[in-house]
Amino acid sequence: MKTIKQVNDIKKRNNIKQANKIKLEKNIIDVKNLTKFYGSFEAVSDVSFSVKKGEVFAFLGPNGAGKSTTIKILTTLLKFNKGSITINNYDVLKDPNKVREFFGIVFQDPSVDEELTAYENMKIHSVLYSLEKSLAEKRIEKFLKVVELWDRKDDLVSKFSGGMKRRLEIARGLLHVPKILFLDEPTVGLDPQTRKHIWNYILEINKKEKVTIFFTTHYMDEVEKVANKIAIIDKGKIIEKGTISDFKKQTKSKTLEEAFIKITGYNIREEESSSLDQLRQRRKIRRR
Repeated sequence: MKTIKQVNDIKKRNNIKQANKIKLEKNIIDVKNLTKFYGSFEAVSDVSFSVKKGEVFAFLGPNGAGKSTTIKILTTLLKFNKGSITINNYDVLKDPNKVREFFGIVFQDPSVDEELTAYENMKIHSVLYSLEKSLAEKRIEKFLKVVELWDRKDDLVSKFSGGMKRRLEIARGLLHVPKILFLDEPTVGLDPQTRKHIWNYILEINKKEKVTIFFTTHYMDEVEKVANKIAIIDKGKIIEKGTISDFKKQTKSKTLEEAFIKITGYNIREEESSSLDQLRQRRKIRRR
């Protein structure tokens, strides 16, 4: 027969386990002490943050701060040197294939095939995720309707505007019903009307499908309207985390843009070349 002390010890251990379980369930992304080197250059330095399920999380920073590098690491496209990352409680290094099941991604550079129709782009993505044919057809119709492209499903993507291509990429990223949608500057280069529509689609998905949104952008007005939580990275390090009201209060600012500039400084940063720019440059060198 167990003593009162033994019973209390068991209860205590069970309570700790339960608390840890609740904590794990609440955070869908956990990043601890993340570090990434390119040679001797430290692109990401001892970065730690977490994102709760269902949150709209803005990952902000000046040009070249480490945003895109961090997203590539989170989405298993790039390996890191130190630290740990879990996505929906799965380790990014130990279970990369399992982790990929839980997220969709809209890249900074356009990634749809312009020589195919909208429907064909979606169909190829469904094959990559091994979706059963009838299920794939239902989801293709559902998400093309969500982004208002169902009537254009048989048109070549080459005929689409920039905003329509972005909407198609969002629909494609949702096809396997992910728990997280990563968006790397989803509205860059789009006019204000299209930007507003894109965010309406994203927020509808967040609300109805319970998808966690993790995004980067330079448009602070967008962040003010949609973000629940913010982390600011600069020179590879997280320099601030919190809510919009936290940043405004801390810097005595009226807008998030004003607060952001006070936190990161007034100096203009050199823009980090995109993967597409780098590819074009390599092609030019080969042709010489």
